[in-house]
Amino acid sequence: MARVVKVFRTLRNNWKKSTFAVCVLSYGGYWLNGKHNDSLLRREACLLAREFGRQQIAPHERLMKATVILNPAACGGKANNLFEKNAAPILHLAGVEVTIVKTDYEGQAKKLMELAEQTDMLIVAGGDGTLQEVVTGLLRRPDQDTICHTPIGFIPLGSRNSLSPSLHLLSDNKVKDITSATLSILKGETVPLDVLQIKGETEQPVFALMGLRWGAFRDVAAKISKYWYLGPLKTNAAHWLSTLHDWPQVREVSVSYLDPNLRPPDLPPQKTQRPSLLYRIFLRLKHRWSPPVVEPPKVEEPEEWKEEQLSTLELFVQTHNKNPVQRRINDSMMIYAEPDNLTVGEYITVGNKKDEDPTVFTKESTKLEASACRLQLPEGTAGFYNIDNEEYEAMPVEISLLPRKLRFFISAERREQLLAQMQ
Repeated sequence: MARVVKVFRTLRNNWKKSTFAVCVLSYGGYWLNGKHNDSLLRREACLLAREFGRQQIAPHERLMKATVILNPAACGGKANNLFEKNAAPILHLAGVEVTIVKTDYEGQAKKLMELAEQTDMLIVAGGDGTLQEVVTGLLRRPDQDTICHTPIGFIPLGSRNSLSPSLHLLSDNKVKDITSATLSILKGETVPLDVLQIKGETEQPVFALMGLRWGAFRDVAAKISKYWYLGPLKTNAAHWLSTLHDWPQVREVSVSYLDPNLRPPDLPPQKTQRPSLLYRIFLRLKHRWSPPVVEPPKVEEPEEWKEEQLSTLELFVQTHNKNPVQRRINDSMMIYAEPDNLTVGEYITVGNKKDEDPTVFTKESTKLEASACRLQLPEGTAGFYNIDNEEYEAMPVEISLLPRKLRFFISAERREQLLAQMQ
């Protein structure tokens, strides 16, 4: 008993050192527990991948080939280590023949995709910037109609992964997100995604999976990180300080657009059976004795472009890829324009919501549905677009929808969750 009293007396007399030791030990225990949980997640994923690798294949079949476009600079330079620890072992255990191509500088993924050879699957390991470069390089190829049938997997390794919530179940654990995304690639379930083709006056077209954003909220979002020292108040401070510099921050834009097109039914590809020999002989004789009447080609009516003059705080042109399994009547893109009459308080409130999810819009926002649109900006307009979270100089552009252009791997659990949200 005397020894216990002595210990407590020592702790009380040295309370500063005792408090520091408790904090260090607590943090160390928390860190070790996190590392142990990560190891369990990797082990569980590798055991599942091993089952794929044990499946027998016929003698004439070959191993699946996968080309991985890896951006080592993503996630603050941690992407290469994250991929090697959490994704590469799963692919190897599953018996996939992996070719890893690492990018060295910004924009290289576009050039790599323009020269890439045919593969069974394409895997993008990075963030929004890497994915946008890969999609742009893929769709700039002369043979893009053929290579677009290659399924694409997305492993979220970047600081921003806007497409990941549409394809995978997300958690607060980075290791779990990476392993679950890699396993969804092995399971092979895919979903078609729309693509936006954005073409300026001079440059080659850029392609986007999520959308184009332009306006005051976008400009402030690019500066929020500068106020890191304000902690949780940095978002409010960035929006409030922007109003001191310029208010109201209204943008003028002319939007011309075409009405949406009806979406054809999602039918599985069916192989047509060749008619019998007697029936083919009968058709040849019939066409020889009574040739079919060739009808004159129909004159297509010119497309009717509608025009809207908008005054807005922010314009957002987006696809429906946020919920890719939703059944829709039309193939279309959505054009949202926020109202220009928000007060400063409302502006800060809306800005906070958009910092968490840029696709949240006010009830008063203008909403247009289109199959194509043109954005005409006033002369001398400065600023930048955000195209899938990548900055591009603002200029007049024409945006076209490429419906169901690419197929991406999706987890079955996330598909069921998205379907349940629609009910």
